Amino acid sequence: MRPSAPEPGSASGPRRTRGSVHALAAVAVTLPLLGAAPAPSPPGTARLQQAFAAAAAEYGVPQSVLLGVSYLQSRWDAHGGAPSVTGGYGPMHLTDARTALAAAGHHGEGTEDPRGDDARPPLRPGARAPRTDVLPARLTTLPRAARLTGLSPGRLREDPAANVAGGAALLAEAQRRLGEPPSEDPSDWYGAVARFSGADDAASAAAYADDVYEVIRTGGERVTDAGQRVVLAARPDLAPDTSTPALAGLRTASAAGTECPPTVSCEWVPAPYEEFGDGDYGNHDRGNRPASQPIRYIVVHDTEGAWEGVLDMVQDPTYVSWQYSLRSTDGHIAQHVKAKDVAWHAGNWYVNAGSIGLEHEGFLAEPDAWYTEAMYRSSARLVKYLAEKYGIPLDRQHVLGHDTVPGPTSGTVPGMHTDPGPYWDWRHYFELLGRPFEATAGGNAGMVTIRPDYAANRPVFTGCEKAGEPCATHGSSAVRLYSGHSEDSPLIRDIGLGSAPTTGVNDLSSRASTGQQYAVADRWGDWTAIWYLGQKAWFRNPRKQPTAVPASGLVVTPRKGLDSVPVYGRAYPEKEAYPEGVPAQSVSPLPYTLPKGQRYVTGGKVPGEYHYAVTFDEASHRVVRGKDLYYEIQFGHRVGFVRAADVAVRPA
Repeated sequence: MRPSAPEPGSASGPRRTRGSVHALAAVAVTLPLLGAAPAPSPPGTARLQQAFAAAAAEYGVPQSVLLGVSYLQSRWDAHGGAPSVTGGYGPMHLTDARTALAAAGHHGEGTEDPRGDDARPPLRPGARAPRTDVLPARLTTLPRAARLTGLSPGRLREDPAANVAGGAALLAEAQRRLGEPPSEDPSDWYGAVARFSGADDAASAAAYADDVYEVIRTGGERVTDAGQRVVLAARPDLAPDTSTPALAGLRTASAAGTECPPTVSCEWVPAPYEEFGDGDYGNHDRGNRPASQPIRYIVVHDTEGAWEGVLDMVQDPTYVSWQYSLRSTDGHIAQHVKAKDVAWHAGNWYVNAGSIGLEHEGFLAEPDAWYTEAMYRSSARLVKYLAEKYGIPLDRQHVLGHDTVPGPTSGTVPGMHTDPGPYWDWRHYFELLGRPFEATAGGNAGMVTIRPDYAANRPVFTGCEKAGEPCATHGSSAVRLYSGHSEDSPLIRDIGLGSAPTTGVNDLSSRASTGQQYAVADRWGDWTAIWYLGQKAWFRNPRKQPTAVPASGLVVTPRKGLDSVPVYGRAYPEKEAYPEGVPAQSVSPLPYTLPKGQRYVTGGKVPGEYHYAVTFDEASHRVVRGKDLYYEIQFGHRVGFVRAADVAVRPA
């Protein structure tokens, strides 16, 4: 071990390797424990920082290691005691999946056909509840922390300082089990950090530890969701000791055959291409992309299930498929379908045929559950790699949420899925992608990019646990839209849904999302109106705390002489383009029109295209490409398509 000066806040003498509840009494954010007298309280905004210092001293863990691990788990946020998508609580993301699942119901998100191809019968696999009989160790760290600290599970879930202590106890235990003393040098904790990840394979554990040490080298400072200022001093020269036996005994997950960047942990878990039943087959289609057709989109999903169950589903030939799954606790990636092949994931065959699907682990223990920093970072690295490889623009019309994929026909609109939902942090995600949403025009521009402050933006949602009941208050990427410049005005109505608009967590009728771009229709004091679903939709946009920033770009409007133009959910070729043996697919408009005088931001021109693949025998598969061209537009919350011949294109 390397000699090193103690870190600020570290104990300088012999350290205890087993914690006691008494030592935590000095942390003002907690209540006095077992009758111990509390020390003077630190400033209100410094209590969490003090909690890290106290836990580091008590358990003999370098404070920088504790802060680095916590940042990679939660960015130091406590989330008001709400669980993450994998049942993790507090700044250290201590997991108690069984408790989280017991407190939640199953939240359906629609009845879409994941394949979305009219040339085949609808595919509607039954919903599968997450398994709770056997949970892996990575989803039960909170009960272990309770045993180590003597603190109750409820306290560890709800009290940020206790949660930090529980994380420190787990790190100290990992160090002991490796036969290592509680060194003051953060370089000596690489193995314990790797074990803390809960990964069952060596590559994932190492990748997690590498990420933590990158956080420590870089340092950071932020104000958490609870208003706590936390600082991690940069250690740019820190070089961890990776010659540790910590990874011994973990399985080897080979990256052979995967299409992943070297900066992530990735393994090949193939989805089956198998024939079964009466001429039926699954669970994806073979292709030759991008030679046969471009890959234009990346679709971000939430799995609605825990990791092990999700892997079971994607390996079932009678189920559906997607290209990649990402694990919440450590960001590990499993690839299931090659990029050249077409997975069945987005509910729209046009999008499926030109996209790559990413499923992010989460059984949505609460619909306002949060996602770990480890998964955000791993996902961003994968998306950057795929975008560069296939020439996919890094914007919200090409990096789609499943909730922004349009219904391919009028009848499918109400059943389309709504994941990853209003709590996915698109602003942070695009910062990690290296494409932050910034102003690109002057203050009175004719176009805006939606960009609220995620933590401060807390629209009311209902139906998380019970229909009509308010959800827990939570930061959000979503902005509510009204028919007038007042919150007393009615919500914007989506005629395609066929129901009155609500504040339901899965109701997208009156919602814009961070990163989406719209043409400005009007302004009134602190309110801005945008063109949305053929209507003027208003949102609150005060100058001192703007909800959107000015933007530049191209918009489409009906060409001269047309009162309105139809909007489509897919860009299919004209009938004459289909060769013999390939049935022509209908070019049917959605129940919306783009009226004269309105403008919609375009993500670019695309050809009319249809991937014909309805049999297991690939000999009949082909891509039909027509003469008709389309523009993709941001029409409502979801994207849509208009025929190029119907519109004029102009700068916003």
